[in-house]
Amino acid sequence: MAHWGMFEAESDGSDITAVHPFPGDRDPSPILGNAVGSVRHGARVTAPAVRRGWLEHGPGPTEARGRDDFVEVSWPELTDLLAAELRRVIDTHGNEAIYGGSYGWASAGRFHHAQSQVHRFLNCLGGYTRSLHSYSLGATGVIMPRVVGTHWKLFARSTNWDVIARNTDLMVCFGGVPLKNTGVNHSGTSDHPTRGALDRFRDRGGAVVSISPLRDDLHGECTWLAPRPGSDVALMLGLAHVLASEGLHDKEFLATHCVGYERFEDYLLGRADGVPKTPQWASDRCGIAAADLVGLARRMAAGRTMVTVTWSLQRVRHGEQAPWMGVTLAAMLGQIGLPGGGFGHGYGSMNEPGLAPVPYPLPTLPQGNNPVKAYIPVAAVSDMLLHPGEEFDYDGHRLTYPDIRLVYWAGGNPFHHHQDLNRLRRALGRPDTVVVHDPYWTPMARHADIVVPSTTSLERNDITCTRNDPLLVAMHAAVPAHAHSRDDYATFAALAEKLGVAAEFTEGRTAQQWLEHLYGQWREYVRRDGGPAPDFRTFWREGHVRMRTEDNLILFEDFRADPVRHPLTTPSGRIEIFSADVDGFGYDDCAGHPTWYQPEEWLGGERAQRFPLHLIANQPRARLHGQLDHGPVSQASKVRGREPIRLHPADAAARGIADGDVVRVFNDRGACLAGAVLDDGVRAEVVQLSTGAWFDPLDPADPDSMCVHGNPNVLTPDVGSSKLAHGCTGQHVLVQVERFDGELPPVRAFAPPRVQLR
Repeated sequence: MAHWGMFEAESDGSDITAVHPFPGDRDPSPILGNAVGSVRHGARVTAPAVRRGWLEHGPGPTEARGRDDFVEVSWPELTDLLAAELRRVIDTHGNEAIYGGSYGWASAGRFHHAQSQVHRFLNCLGGYTRSLHSYSLGATGVIMPRVVGTHWKLFARSTNWDVIARNTDLMVCFGGVPLKNTGVNHSGTSDHPTRGALDRFRDRGGAVVSISPLRDDLHGECTWLAPRPGSDVALMLGLAHVLASEGLHDKEFLATHCVGYERFEDYLLGRADGVPKTPQWASDRCGIAAADLVGLARRMAAGRTMVTVTWSLQRVRHGEQAPWMGVTLAAMLGQIGLPGGGFGHGYGSMNEPGLAPVPYPLPTLPQGNNPVKAYIPVAAVSDMLLHPGEEFDYDGHRLTYPDIRLVYWAGGNPFHHHQDLNRLRRALGRPDTVVVHDPYWTPMARHADIVVPSTTSLERNDITCTRNDPLLVAMHAAVPAHAHSRDDYATFAALAEKLGVAAEFTEGRTAQQWLEHLYGQWREYVRRDGGPAPDFRTFWREGHVRMRTEDNLILFEDFRADPVRHPLTTPSGRIEIFSADVDGFGYDDCAGHPTWYQPEEWLGGERAQRFPLHLIANQPRARLHGQLDHGPVSQASKVRGREPIRLHPADAAARGIADGDVVRVFNDRGACLAGAVLDDGVRAEVVQLSTGAWFDPLDPADPDSMCVHGNPNVLTPDVGSSKLAHGCTGQHVLVQVERFDGELPPVRAFAPPRVQLR
């Protein structure tokens, strides 16, 4: 099982030669093919390695990370060095000085889950500074619990695709429903039903409106509205104005199931600020004709309508506003909790929303207790490293960045997720020590002092399942561990032995015994529910077991039926269109109700005069994030070895750019090379360059060097969504694009750094 699907692997005894999707998968993801040749790829970390400068001069801040060479050491030597450094930092600076970052999708397995392993280990040592929420959902992770009392239920217990296919008349999809993203789910997936569900929905007579600068953000026939990127809230306000001014809103639902609509309506109709948010007002900002907005609003009120907002819309400055406004729009229609109506967040963002959940807890490695109170929002890592001791606002609290001396990273590559990579590189120069567990020489591994060679999921046994898939799967190792790589569990067990916490970390179990133990705990939940629960040997031999799923779910159905008996977990128990708590924080960038804030990075502002193209840095179609960028599927998507950038033909012609040219993409933060693909499915004045190409600086010694491979995060601003959530804002950025006519530099992203023997 991988995040992008269940499969069987063929091997030659040392590497994967072919993969075959699970026969029950209705629409297998093509990125499964990236597994072929991945085990013995030249980018593998083959042995423990220590940066030469750290080995010779000891720990301390340095600008040499990312440019120094490495020295190969033995496992016993690495264990001694790392144990001693952990002890030094804890004894001298305290556990708060360790940042357990480890943000990533390293393994679909439930036991060999890198984040769980490193957090369990660090907790055995007394804890660590942690991060909250995710780059994908930093803004909604904070605002949605305040608006509807939950976050994870919006995905895990969303209205089922079968319910939509049978009941919905109109889907209005802000950000579309991009099928490329539904290829993946954390902890794996055995089926991909979204394409088929959309087809059944249309066959029944349902209609879709896709609101996105990219036409292919929705599969199949639809009405495509291509607004100015970043203007979705203005567009929604224009729709809401029609509903309110024409009496098409459901006043009874707003009165019985919501609080604060009156405060919002004062803003909407201009009573509060003198600016009515009319369709023409909205049109001036989003670029969609006012008449089209009026017609769409009336159409939404005339039938069963589902309003959806993709995760991408909240990865921008003021990212809290679009999903909050989406809920408000759905509440005004009064269809929340009805079959096929209401609100959805994340359809097309991952293979989870719309899928039936299982009713059991998942097998999970316990991480223990973390007594350290310090934490940061996950996208604030550079701020934390660069500004220790500085205060900042977050979700109604006034917090202080800790003084981090050791960064411990396992199972992730922040050079895919994080913004303003030149700033991140400077930030990574500040700690005393950076430790990275990774199977590959990713950009993060290259910026480490101590590099621990981890196995991939293809080289170890594990079990996995996810909360919206019916199969618990036995993951059998397909090939032996490559070179001198080890499972993270073995690495941490050795460190725990050296540091005197072995009994607490391992509980006396081998990795295989942990699998049996976790399975046994899960089995009891199923047995009590009356479901099939074979013993571990039978499960391991048969390869998977099917669980009961909760089909035909409707989001907030119970709440709609009786908001008194089934209240939300908001302060009022109802949908908070106006949040007194948020309003009370007094933030100038997140008011107490959905609000339009003009972005800086958008085509309607002054900055666009210098950088006149709006870049959408979305998720790639040929891989998951930056995983296996060297795989054959990902490599086949490149243009002359660079990440493809899509341009509208008119924008390309104005710049003398032809299909297949290498172009320089730049702004005042940085630059990268990319391969031009001309496509009229991209709105004019918009370009699209996916994240995930491994960062490859032309000159590793230059902290402002151009990335020759096409990583857009050299361009994106490292600012939070707002003082409320401080979420990632890497989706949108203004740039200029020009044809690159110089000597084309080689791509060296997958070539290991110099590693010398001790």
